[in-house]
Amino acid sequence: MKKSISITTLLMVSGALLAADSPKDAVTAAAKKLAASNNYSWSTTTTNVSAPGGPGGGRGGRFGGPVDGKTEKDGYTLITRTMGGNSMQALLKGTNGAIKLPDSDWQSFADATKDDGNGPGRFMVMLMQNSPSPAAEAEALLGQLASVTMADGVYSGTLTEEGAKARLSFAPRGGFPGGGNGPEISGAKGSAKFWITDGVLTKYELHLEGKIQFGDNGIDRNSTTTTEIKDIGKTKVEAPDEAKKKVS
Repeated sequence: MKKSISITTLLMVSGALLAADSPKDAVTAAAKKLAASNNYSWSTTTTNVSAPGGPGGGRGGRFGGPVDGKTEKDGYTLITRTMGGNSMQALLKGTNGAIKLPDSDWQSFADATKDDGNGPGRFMVMLMQNSPSPAAEAEALLGQLASVTMADGVYSGTLTEEGAKARLSFAPRGGFPGGGNGPEISGAKGSAKFWITDGVLTKYELHLEGKIQFGDNGIDRNSTTTTEIKDIGKTKVEAPDEAKKKVS
């Protein structure tokens, strides 16, 4: 009897250890370790293979521009995004932020959207506000995966249909303004890959496919977005004083 109990206990402990060290847990821990870092930089690039035409086509291009970011724990985050050959920057601290649009001075988010209706200022602010840090983005992405496996040092998983639809719809945090439902999504599917170095997340990749329908216009989306994290513990956010004054 004692021997039987010992074997049962050993199997239970082994199972718990295996569960704790599951691929999904490993990536989650690596993302949390990145989030706990004092600072880091990142760059994001998107390769689009999409049928042009309609609002969806244009929007796919706008969202696909390169993004460079720097962040300090409990400090500022500086994001530079290039779209259509134009660059804009945003400086964020907590829920507050300021933005510099092409050919404009730094403005607080509130001033940039004041009397703008649904114009470019409001769209750009929404875009910057919904640009999470890689650590937060990776954790959110993990929550949309059906499962995670590991092979040859790369962690990978397939998005649920709901997760792929959410990614393709460009839904902002808190939903669309006015309670709108956004575009219609069909054939949504996607996958993600993660790379870990010394227990810290250093790269992840998101692949999305599906049809995005905006009223009578649509686009067949096929894109791969890659984010590389670098200079962990060696990054310094250098923001203009003008920008810091506008963070509100």
